[in-house]
Amino acid sequence: MGVREVADPYRWLEDGASEKVQAWSTEQNARVRALLDAEPGRAGLRGELERLLSIGWVDLPVPVTTEQNGQRRTRYFFERRGQGDEQPALCLRDDESERVLVDPAGLASDGAAALDWWFPSADGRYVAYGVSLGGNEQSTLYVLDVDQGELLGESEQITRAYFASVAWLPDNSGFYYTRYPAEDQVPESETLYHRKIYEHRLGRDPNQDPMVFGEGRAMTDMPSVEISPAGRWLVAAVHTGWSRREAHLLDRQQGADAQWLPLAVPDHEAVYTVTPHDDWLLVRTNDGAPNYRLFLVDPEKPERQHWQLIIPESDEALVEVTRVGDVLFACYVRDAKSVIRRLSLTGTDLGELDLPGAGTVSHVSGEQHGSEGLFTFTSFVTPSQVHRVATDTGETTLWAEVTSPINPEAYETKQRWATSADGTRIPYFMVRNKQAPAGPAPTLLTGYGGFNKAMMPSFAGESFALLERGGVLVTANIRGGGEYGERWHRAGMLESKQNVFDDFIAVAEQLIADGTTDRQQLAITGGSNGGLLVGAAITQRPELFRAAVSAVPLLDMLRYDRFLLAKLWVPEYGSPDNPEHFEWLLAYSPYHQVEPKTAYPATLLLTADGDSRVDPMHARKMAARLQAATSSDRPILVRIETRAGHGAGKPVTKRVDERLDMMSFLFRELSVPC
Repeated sequence: MGVREVADPYRWLEDGASEKVQAWSTEQNARVRALLDAEPGRAGLRGELERLLSIGWVDLPVPVTTEQNGQRRTRYFFERRGQGDEQPALCLRDDESERVLVDPAGLASDGAAALDWWFPSADGRYVAYGVSLGGNEQSTLYVLDVDQGELLGESEQITRAYFASVAWLPDNSGFYYTRYPAEDQVPESETLYHRKIYEHRLGRDPNQDPMVFGEGRAMTDMPSVEISPAGRWLVAAVHTGWSRREAHLLDRQQGADAQWLPLAVPDHEAVYTVTPHDDWLLVRTNDGAPNYRLFLVDPEKPERQHWQLIIPESDEALVEVTRVGDVLFACYVRDAKSVIRRLSLTGTDLGELDLPGAGTVSHVSGEQHGSEGLFTFTSFVTPSQVHRVATDTGETTLWAEVTSPINPEAYETKQRWATSADGTRIPYFMVRNKQAPAGPAPTLLTGYGGFNKAMMPSFAGESFALLERGGVLVTANIRGGGEYGERWHRAGMLESKQNVFDDFIAVAEQLIADGTTDRQQLAITGGSNGGLLVGAAITQRPELFRAAVSAVPLLDMLRYDRFLLAKLWVPEYGSPDNPEHFEWLLAYSPYHQVEPKTAYPATLLLTADGDSRVDPMHARKMAARLQAATSSDRPILVRIETRAGHGAGKPVTKRVDERLDMMSFLFRELSVPC
């Protein structure tokens, strides 16, 4: 293949540290302020969004049961964000009393310190947790003595713990954990790769921690670690792409002679997830079963011929299995809605749990010898709840919820279907106020379409600003996601990525055809890979949409893998260095598909200078090219936020500011009064 010339007139906007780019960014932010700050009714809309985004949130608890003096005590570790709080805090419920263990609010004056992750020890005495600043997700690991309410010393403050995985030793003497290399250990461009597993003993200098897994592996391999409750079996799971995950097993009982055993290392694309228990390993896999199945594996006889099939593949995607006592809780996705089945350890179906409605549940949390499980539930109109389920009866009871002014009965959610370009039926959810007038209405369509991520019903407070004004919220369950297992995912990745955009466009066309909306009232939005989706939609069908919001997007698909940690996404998108992949990527790369003298829809690009996942260069370059190319008078804006990142850990105040700009922009373009 010969040299291919591809125009890239805004490559200079890749260097975010240059004075020229910073001046350009300042000018762009000023354009945003000049347009949106002048919108009438903005002050009232701010107050409304403050109330909606202040609705609290509660996450899945992790129970830890211990026995002292013949008395059993269960501690529940969980995150909660109360009304008015900037960030979620790590909380402890113990004997029905509740207290805050870690509150990031006091760690940064602007609320930009975030709790990234946490792992309690086996007896609940300690909890390891990560905190980052400014949305960069570059966590530092700390260890809290739960009873004393005090941090342990400097030896338990470990940097470079980005997205850490932690597995405590049963005697609290230390833990296994994942860490990234120091800046002087690898080239600058590789500091977000080369993740390894280390062993830490409390009181030891982390710089002396031995590496226990990862030496010699590809820099893009992402290992994580789990340990069985009694501490004998250690599992290293290695993510090598969203279609491949392998597992390795270590018998710690063998001491210095212990060697890692390749438990499940396929020579092809397949996903294996392993949960170690003292007597069995739970192995969920899509190898030979695109919707996944579950095996029980005796860790002392780990060879494949000894595996016992407990849950065979079904028509629904099996997304998670948890063992609690002598019961398995299997979480499925049925037409983009959650189902939980209770089964015996031999696979006998004991029935489905009675859920609050059509929505999304987390996996079930619980203990190997426990008698209760816990799960979260949410829907488009219901903020997060936590429910308890008894293992013996399957009866569920409410464990925690948040106060909300939203009346779920005031809204209706319908599931409908569109037909994509190749004839595939694509489901989508449509939410609207029951009192909204009939006829075409302002409509906001969103989607994702990648990385095996299912777009399940979830609560977003800001959406009610549109719903209360007669608008419609639509979520498209397009290919590339995990709604229908691995086949659905594969049908939207690599050379099949165009299916994702075709599906999304098909839903948009269906909304217009059935009278839900029209082209002057249809807006689209998406973030990250969903931002790529929006970029592809407006460059492939610019006449179909009135407005678009693309958040923290990938848009230059010929250079995406050169920035931050984007090499991790090559298995999903392909490599621009591969001639065949190059052609796929160029065919839809939004930045390269911008055509001069084309009437593009009003577009708002959202990015942040602290994003450690998707480089802001994508939004900058796309904004500049659209501004130069468009023949319409509709605005092309880029909003570049400071002290913020990809979205995780963003404080409520910053979320209000961002959503205010987003909704002001959309209301302006869709002629919706603030």
